[in-house]
Amino acid sequence: MGSAVARQRGAGLIEVLIAVLILGVGMLGIAAMQATALRNSQGALERSQAVVQSYSILDAMRANRDAAAAGGYNTGGLACAAPGTGTLAQNDLALWIAALKSTLGGSDATCGEVKCNGTDCTITVQWDDSRASDSSVSGSETSQLVTRAEL
Repeated sequence: MGSAVARQRGAGLIEVLIAVLILGVGMLGIAAMQATALRNSQGALERSQAVVQSYSILDAMRANRDAAAAGGYNTGGLACAAPGTGTLAQNDLALWIAALKSTLGGSDATCGEVKCNGTDCTITVQWDDSRASDSSVSGSETSQLVTRAEL
């Protein structure tokens, strides 16, 4: 009986393992890209909401221009808690702070500031941006958006 060397047909086990390894690395890369895209979209959403909220308080101030020019909307720093609701300006600020907390997250870092010098106003919105960053420590990232406008 003669032993003939048979030619191998098809893929060997090593080739299959290498193909699966390359496919696995590619899939991990795709998953990492998806996670980065999700983080970036979360950050863009929060920035857009901060812009909308800064314009909403500006619109309220333009509707009550005399009180705004007299400093009735000035918060005296970052206001993280809603002020009392005695005047229209205080009511507008309380609603604005509540809207900030509901749209940008209810964390302690979500605050707003209004500073007006006559009709020149600066609106500052601050929020916890840790969900949109690479930071592994929760609450370690805050972002600020500053809007300057004239009433």
